[in-house]
Amino acid sequence: MQEVVLPLELGRATGSGPSRRLRLQGKVPATVYGLGKEAVTASVDYRELRGALSTEAGLNVVLNLDVGGEHEMALVKEMQRNPLRGDVTHVDFLRVEPDSDVAVEVPIHLTGQASAVLDINGIVERSLDTLRVLAKPRAIPNELVLDVSDLTVGDTLTVADLELPPGVTSLVDESAPVVSGIITRSALEAAAEAEAEAEAEAEADGDGEETAEDDAGASD
Repeated sequence: MQEVVLPLELGRATGSGPSRRLRLQGKVPATVYGLGKEAVTASVDYRELRGALSTEAGLNVVLNLDVGGEHEMALVKEMQRNPLRGDVTHVDFLRVEPDSDVAVEVPIHLTGQASAVLDINGIVERSLDTLRVLAKPRAIPNELVLDVSDLTVGDTLTVADLELPPGVTSLVDESAPVVSGIITRSALEAAAEAEAEAEAEAEADGDGEETAEDDAGASD
């Protein structure tokens, strides 16, 4: 995985007031910590942060932080957002070592169309959107792909059905469900109504045939 260089500016003042002023300048308050080193307060240009996180790796992009002229490998540990506007209000960077495993959440991408489920108005219900894995920073996959083409109603695909790249270990039990094919209550009710209507029509047709036979016998 390619590293993205992201410059940080040291020496920011802490507190809600200074942080608000930083954001008005287009900067995001940040903290860098991990590996037993002292935590560092800094700020990062919002546009540069957004660009760094716009790669296919998303939040799992391996960052080469330029912290006051010193370079450190890091991952985004946590990113806080304004609940109303969605703006990034603070970001935490975790220092990592290239040859040490780190635990991260990797997105699960579904491919294919579960026709056997959808054709009867069923739904593909997701239990997991991400999988927590253990991997070295440069071995973290951008996503994990799961094909649901053969999924049927009552069937469940689990963590064991995910193909993990070499060097990546799941931290979730392999029996944990990822997706299931289910039939909704409304679909069951609609199917029951359709079956009842079909039975009623069949009975009506049968009664009509008996009446016709009785009339024919009476005329003889």
